[in-house]
Amino acid sequence: MTATSKRPRDQAESIFSKTRTQSMSLDRINSERDAVSQAREAKTARLRELRLEKEADDMAAVALAASPKRAGKR
Repeated sequence: MTATSKRPRDQAESIFSKTRTQSMSLDRINSERDAVSQAREAKTARLRELRLEKEADDMAAVALAASPKRAGKR
């Protein structure tokens, strides 16, 4: 009776171990995916900030370039 009762228990432990391993793997994959997503969002925010700063500088340069021309025409 002991030998037969161990088989189902061994099978259950094996299945549980396999499920736990799969769960840990999925957790690791999700953590890596989250890290990549956060890095992408941070890079996008940094690039957006740089682009807006450049656009503001370009607009200021255009405004400065336009001002002397108007003063010279008067």
